[in-house]
Amino acid sequence: MIEYLRGKIADIDINRVVIDVNGVGYVLTISDSTASLLPGVGEEVKIYSYLSVSENAVTLYGFPSYDDLDVFKLLITVSGIGPKGALGILSVLTPDDLRFAILSGDSKAISAAPGIGKKTAERVILDLKDRIGAQSINTPAESGAGKASVSESSRDEAVEALVALGYSSADAYRAVKEASAALGTDTETDALLKAALKVIL
Repeated sequence: MIEYLRGKIADIDINRVVIDVNGVGYVLTISDSTASLLPGVGEEVKIYSYLSVSENAVTLYGFPSYDDLDVFKLLITVSGIGPKGALGILSVLTPDDLRFAILSGDSKAISAAPGIGKKTAERVILDLKDRIGAQSINTPAESGAGKASVSESSRDEAVEALVALGYSSADAYRAVKEASAALGTDTETDALLKAALKVIL
């Protein structure tokens, strides 16, 4: 198993990257979002990988962080989701956003991925909801994508407070997700909770 590759980018486009590791070029299939995060040709990069072996092909998939790889591995355990489908989901959702979508039952967000219908998205939620907890939700900085957002602890505390007030976990996650998207990194739990309550009401 190849856990990761470290080398220089020899070639890159939307769906593939070639990493030159000591004179050997490794071709990795990547998502659109991964392509946008990687540096240009000639730059050194560390990319996590997953080797998929099927009857017709041997494919190496690449990811910008271990978190992306971990979520990819979870997705391909779902019936009807292969490596291509999992990569498609990670093209439209960061690992953090996917976790929120699963925990809040947001099948619409998951079905926005190419080739993923409503029933398949609902299966993802059903199969993975019990395997993903609030404590596993990372900040964007931890997952290697995008700008920083509200801290993990503040979001967890806000969700717990909403549940304690009688709201369902799904509604609480959805409200906190929407509120946190509009707030900065220094937001305290109280401010996030007030914003989430406005959303949920």
